[in-house]
Amino acid sequence: MGRDRDFTQLGKALGAPARSVFLNLLMDGARRPAGELARAAGVSASTASEHLAVLVEAGLVTVEVHGRSRRYGLAGSQVAAALEALGALTGPAPVSGYRRSRQMERLAAARFCYDHLAGRLGIALADAWAEQGWLADRAALALTDAGADGLRGIGVDVDGAIAARRPTTRVCLDWTERRDHLAGALGAAVGRRFLAAGWVVRHASGRGLDVTDAGRAFVRRTWGVDLNA
Repeated sequence: MGRDRDFTQLGKALGAPARSVFLNLLMDGARRPAGELARAAGVSASTASEHLAVLVEAGLVTVEVHGRSRRYGLAGSQVAAALEALGALTGPAPVSGYRRSRQMERLAAARFCYDHLAGRLGIALADAWAEQGWLADRAALALTDAGADGLRGIGVDVDGAIAARRPTTRVCLDWTERRDHLAGALGAAVGRRFLAAGWVVRHASGRGLDVTDAGRAFVRRTWGVDLNA
């Protein structure tokens, strides 16, 4: 067996605008019904099913069946990381209309990249933690003892992240900001904590996050990060 990879298989799977819409929506780690994906892409239910079958066959998407209900999601954090990296290589999708412009701004401000915080929020946190010595350096984003203690202090499940099978920390290239943010098991634990504490809330219209007033006050008080700047 040769060592070369056949990228054409993925290229074919990604080569449809509707599938791009589906994957963008699923990048937040949520599982969504086909009807919701179809409405977002502006295609019929039967067309959406055909596109989703292609993505499932390519290994990019999985489907969970509960009785007559089917919900689709990305096939894992590695798929999300690969798509985020590809997003940094491609140009943004054309934006038309005020509503779509607001959605794109929300994505750039704060969002989930599968299970960890991304956008300007994720970048700002990684910068602050590197400056304060919670992460070993801005390039590697390795957790320090001070960082472990500090994150435990705000309720992050650091020990669970360290014990996880996946890497504790990993850098992930942010497609909107073109800079790295924190991923890995620790990034996921931080994301769960921010949601549970009400510092961020999922936006109903897609994968964007709204940082709450309590969240803005918390990050400003704790790390000196002004998200209003």
